[in-house]
Amino acid sequence: MDLKTLKTFQMVVKYGSFVRTAREMNYVQSTVTMQIQKLELDLGVQLIERGHGKEFRLTEAGRLFHDQSLQIVKRMEQLQSSLSNLQMGETGHVRIGVTEPTGSYRLPGLLKAFLSDYPNIRISLEFANTPTLSERVLKGELDFSLCSAPDLGEDLYFEPLFQEEFVVVLPESHPLARKEVLSLEDIVEFRLLLTSATCPYRRKLEMLIQEIGHAPLDTMEVGSMTALKFFVESGLGIALVPRIAVEPVSTGTAIRAMHGSRIHMNVGLLCKTTSYPLQLASQKLYQFLKLRLGEGATS
Repeated sequence: MDLKTLKTFQMVVKYGSFVRTAREMNYVQSTVTMQIQKLELDLGVQLIERGHGKEFRLTEAGRLFHDQSLQIVKRMEQLQSSLSNLQMGETGHVRIGVTEPTGSYRLPGLLKAFLSDYPNIRISLEFANTPTLSERVLKGELDFSLCSAPDLGEDLYFEPLFQEEFVVVLPESHPLARKEVLSLEDIVEFRLLLTSATCPYRRKLEMLIQEIGHAPLDTMEVGSMTALKFFVESGLGIALVPRIAVEPVSTGTAIRAMHGSRIHMNVGLLCKTTSYPLQLASQKLYQFLKLRLGEGATS
């Protein structure tokens, strides 16, 4: 018993005619007859009781089978459609990881646009730092991540998309606010608000500060990148943060550019080497983010 045979049986009942069914399904009449006979043989019951000429009527078993088979055919057609969409990347479940501030400031609008084109794709997001996301990608717990460049090994593939520009956010009354552009030597003279020790942004900042041979005299650790600007607003110190996270500028604070581009951070898409290129729905989302972030991440 297959879907094609079930559909033939339903058409025979619908039109009350083997001839009409054959015409509608582009079969010869003998094909319709053989399909119905095979269906009855497979089920071990008579479904159609034939009368004189072309007349027939459903047996009690035929009526029961017809009623039940309507839902079977409907569900099988839905399943076929779902499997077809899955193969085309039109449906599925994509698990992605993301770091801040990209997750909060860039992704919402992008995912809204993506899901309007692919409403049958389900997306799950995990927010974490790059080392955690890298581990989750390697374990197969995430399909891919949007993060800073990890400590790459042979099992990870990273495709940079844009550079996150960092600026200094500080109180308007702060002495450094009189300068238009700041250097690392400037900011280490004041209390510096830092993210957690595992944050790649902080690790890069500490590496650059070590290069100038002058560690900050006063620091305060704040675990959240997005929280830093609020601590600055309270006058607790200054912070080096992505520009996108502090614009528009909050009342009572100012932002200043930094000398050079070494302080900026590359952000891109990360997946397992063996998984690239990605398949199905994951590839649809990957390519969408690659196009949109690569073209206009800083706009």
